[in-house]
Amino acid sequence: MARFVFGMNQTLDGYIDHTAFDPDPVLFRHFIDQTATQAGALYGRRLYEVMRYWDVDDPKWDSELNAFAAAWRNHPKWVVSHTLQSVGPNATLVRGDIEATARKVKAEQPGEIDVGGPELAASLAELGLIDEYRIYLHPVVVGHGKPFFPGARPPLRLVTSERIGEEVIRLTYVPD
Repeated sequence: MARFVFGMNQTLDGYIDHTAFDPDPVLFRHFIDQTATQAGALYGRRLYEVMRYWDVDDPKWDSELNAFAAAWRNHPKWVVSHTLQSVGPNATLVRGDIEATARKVKAEQPGEIDVGGPELAASLAELGLIDEYRIYLHPVVVGHGKPFFPGARPPLRLVTSERIGEEVIRLTYVPD
């Protein structure tokens, strides 16, 4: 049975904004290793469209960027969207009953499934399907944007905290 984990970079003021900061080399290596060990990913449309960047090789990439792209391409992806007509390699388009699909993935896949996108994570949390939250807290304040928790924050219990790289703290929570 899979574990659904929602983890994203977050600013001090609670927003996710991939344009506000870049991971340092230590944090990026952490993401490579994590992605390489995950059993797959369940994405909302917007985040999936951002992540499609990794589908096409860029000759300017260094070995770390190539390693992340390979890890990301390797695992299966389920993409929840009502507007996309198709998805890329190693991805399945999910329409209709999101709950049934999520429960099926959770029941049939072993290991950790990355949940990508705050709205999707909120929907899965309402169904009791998120097993863990990982907040990668960056010392940045943006004052606006998409919040990590777009709705009411679910009751959570802190289980670990860890400094990764020079400036980031990963906070790991489980539903309480």
